[in-house]
Amino acid sequence: MGADQARTRRGEQLLEPKGIRVSALREEKYDPVTGQPLGAGYDDHAAAVTSTAAELHRAGIGHRLGFQTEIGHRLGNNYVQRADLVVRAPEAGVPVLLLEIDRRTEDAHDLVAKLRRYGEWGRLLPKDADKHTVDLARSRPDAIEHVDHEKRLWRRVYPPTGREGLVPVAFVFADTIEAKVANTVVVLEEAGRPYWAPRWYDTLHSKAVTARDYRQAVPVVVTTLEKFQEHGADAAVWRGGWDGTARRR
Repeated sequence: MGADQARTRRGEQLLEPKGIRVSALREEKYDPVTGQPLGAGYDDHAAAVTSTAAELHRAGIGHRLGFQTEIGHRLGNNYVQRADLVVRAPEAGVPVLLLEIDRRTEDAHDLVAKLRRYGEWGRLLPKDADKHTVDLARSRPDAIEHVDHEKRLWRRVYPPTGREGLVPVAFVFADTIEAKVANTVVVLEEAGRPYWAPRWYDTLHSKAVTARDYRQAVPVVVTTLEKFQEHGADAAVWRGGWDGTARRR
């Protein structure tokens, strides 16, 4: 068994215990006339997801039962945004992290749309929210920003992150080249700015305030599976803040 296959199998073993859902491998299909394979018979995306989990675990980020795949986040219009991988590793300083694994089969703007939907999900109230909170949230478009995170739906699902903002999202690119990753990051940086960027604090003396308000932002980091495998997921392989630098988690 090769190194890549071993990593994939290790990831499958991590995700299998006690009913944790694993990204399913697709059934191999062939053209009835030519006999040629129709797309990828082996789900390379599922392999990348489990390999990512394996690399995180190898770096001490997450235990065997701290990984879940294909976790749905239902929006107000009933659209369900599914995270490829959810990691809970408070002992490693990562209370929760939603990961999107992309083998560059998706358009960069599709990733921006996912980022937008995670932001929308983070603004939802639970169905049993008290009337005062509901009325406040409906009073004007930005009123939800004045509702404490403890009263929002996402805090019923995930623990506090220990940082400002909503649930953090990581984009992990796999089986691709640096140029494609760089181009995608540019799109995420520019088109995704309304969702990840901080805002100025509301104040009558804005010029005197130098800090930025991240409370309504979706924290975003990006990296590649290849960097995980080469350097380890606990190395300076994470890029965030759009300053062009690699960071540790």
